[in-house]
Amino acid sequence: MSLTPPATVEKLQAALHTKAKEAPGYRFYALYDKVYRSDVLSYAYQRCRQNGGAAGVDGQTFADIQAYGEERWLAELTQELRGKTYRPQAVRRVWIAKADGSKRPLGIPTIRDRVVQMAAVLVLEPIFEADLPPQQYAYRANRSAQDAVRAVQGLLDQGYTEVVDADLSGYFDSIPHAELMKSVARRVSDRHLLHLVKMWLEAPVEETDEQGRVRRTTRNKDEGRGTPQGGVASPLLANLYMRRFVQGWRHLGHERRLNAHIVNYADDFVICCKPGVADEAMSEMRRMMERLGLTVNEKKTRTCALPEETFTFLGFTFGLQTSWRTGRAYVAPRPAAKKVQAVCEQIRLATSGPTVWREVEEVVGKLNEILLGWANYFRLGYVTAAWQVVQGHACRRLRRWLRRKHRQRWGKGERYPYMQLYERYGLVELVRRVRRAPLWA
Repeated sequence: MSLTPPATVEKLQAALHTKAKEAPGYRFYALYDKVYRSDVLSYAYQRCRQNGGAAGVDGQTFADIQAYGEERWLAELTQELRGKTYRPQAVRRVWIAKADGSKRPLGIPTIRDRVVQMAAVLVLEPIFEADLPPQQYAYRANRSAQDAVRAVQGLLDQGYTEVVDADLSGYFDSIPHAELMKSVARRVSDRHLLHLVKMWLEAPVEETDEQGRVRRTTRNKDEGRGTPQGGVASPLLANLYMRRFVQGWRHLGHERRLNAHIVNYADDFVICCKPGVADEAMSEMRRMMERLGLTVNEKKTRTCALPEETFTFLGFTFGLQTSWRTGRAYVAPRPAAKKVQAVCEQIRLATSGPTVWREVEEVVGKLNEILLGWANYFRLGYVTAAWQVVQGHACRRLRRWLRRKHRQRWGKGERYPYMQLYERYGLVELVRRVRRAPLWA
């Protein structure tokens, strides 16, 4: 459940957005004092607290702040910002496993820094939202990854069936600071707020190795590039820099000349083209990325032609599907095989190992959380086959777990039939609980 901002914060954001929309060339010169306004800073704290998250390098948690006194803590932070003595601390780096076996870095700022970043985002976001083009879908109000999937489907339906399936190597870690600051300064002339953003970009990174040794690096400052993925301000800054590519594609005439259209979500994007121009579109995209200081992942970037081939975007594989009702073939998205495998692995882990001591309600509740979270995202396009696989896997794993818990022998008879798992134990049945979303807006 999202928090509703105070009326005063809503009024401030509305005023900033209206001014930015009405005057595209206007530069905002008095914003820093808005960041430490009591209503803005308090709301920023509540947003961060709702989001939760681990402690940063200082080890401070939200429970610690509540014990210390929230108002007292915010008052001290306000004083630091007002007196311009605030300095961000190092970002704690952890590594998150990816589906392909590799790992991606995640930066965890301290709660203090997260709150200040959130306050700055509350002030800056309405301004830059007025400038972001419709092709960008990530981290924006009333827009989602599912909307981006629908946009791609709409282009395919219009005959844009050749696709540049692009991938960038370490986008967040590659963004050049100087060029990014130019993108911010295009709209913001307040030097104190610009200094805040620059300090966050140059903050050192601290990580602990397997032997427990702490290592601190200043790679971002030394190389002048990167915004830690995981920071509160990073999504806005990443969107802002990707805007250069999306806008440049149109201003340089590639969209009109090649009749090629971008759909972008964070660092993920595709270019949908009419047949015959995908190779040229990919070449132009490579040239633009080189000028932007970004690296194209050549191993994962390719062109494909539908319906003969498929491509995957935001967890959905677009390709030829066949209606089980009519037998008609059509191009549409389905949950990618890797995403089906990943959720099945989550289900396996939730019912494996020393879990039989847990209450049935607890295990079923965890399974339902996994199933509903996955299906509420993957409810576009052709989902029948994937849902059946995931539902069947959940039933088999729960049945196996119940047998272990109750120490029952593995006979040939069917114990715990599906309907009993649903009706007696409360396992969610996806086809009854999740409403499929329309693929066409």
